[in-house]
Amino acid sequence: MNMPANKQTYPASGDQDATPAAIDGAQVAIGDGFSAQSFRARDVGSAMDPLVLVDHYVMTEPTFGTHPHAGLSAVSLILEDSEGRFHNRDSLGNDFDLLPGDLYWLKAGRGAIHNESPRQGARTHGLQVFVNVGQALRFDAPESLLVRRRDMPLIQTDAHRVRVAMGRSNGVIGAEAPGLPMTILDGELGALGEFRHVLPAGHNAWVHAIDNAIDVANAQHRTRLKPGQAIAINNASGSASDSVHVMGDNRRNSRFVIFAGQAVQEPFVQQGPFVMGSIEEINTATNAYNAGEFGAIA
Repeated sequence: MNMPANKQTYPASGDQDATPAAIDGAQVAIGDGFSAQSFRARDVGSAMDPLVLVDHYVMTEPTFGTHPHAGLSAVSLILEDSEGRFHNRDSLGNDFDLLPGDLYWLKAGRGAIHNESPRQGARTHGLQVFVNVGQALRFDAPESLLVRRRDMPLIQTDAHRVRVAMGRSNGVIGAEAPGLPMTILDGELGALGEFRHVLPAGHNAWVHAIDNAIDVANAQHRTRLKPGQAIAINNASGSASDSVHVMGDNRRNSRFVIFAGQAVQEPFVQQGPFVMGSIEEINTATNAYNAGEFGAIA
């Protein structure tokens, strides 16, 4: 396989005190079956840490084929308004369909093969996220976790309904991410509804407006997000907890997603589906993949 040539090195820090602002992703379309708003750490900066990439996408046809991953975790959150089934296979022996509301976490470690695509007639609406894992975990054995929608605990009031897809919030505990701790919340606010998530010191948060507008605030700032926009809230260098406060539009219900996790704060290099500590390690991973060392999908 010829890997993409756009090697990028991203610093662990450098914009720690930047005022958070609404972020517009780049519009991406591949064929007639895939469209996305794509957000990348090279554009956002260290406040996105530990996330490397977020694609907010709709897929109706197979698009990417069988592909490798190494040195990162690839996370698929299927949003509840998806239609039909999303077929997931990988070199760990997994072969199953993701349903609306499900989550799949693939910790690629030293290398894994992955393939996912909508079944015939399906419309998959979701978030595809690359999570950095830090140098100490980069060469672990691959592992995975499937979390079904029915197994995600709810935080529910008259003002909000939030699924704890992973991690913990407001005393409610969901599944534990392989490797790097991560909280993933898939929420809906009623008109004028609001929700708060405590962000521990050393953690950052990525808040994504899925359909309608929301306001997002922490101790210092309040920002309006239009549909499809996101914001990175940086508490990596903080010595105390912060609070991520999400507030709904006063005219209609609003959906949002929060990814919150401990910042890795290490430089890394991304090349396509590989994230490593250096270009030399990228080359080593590419050679291992070409030699068949990542395994295969049965």
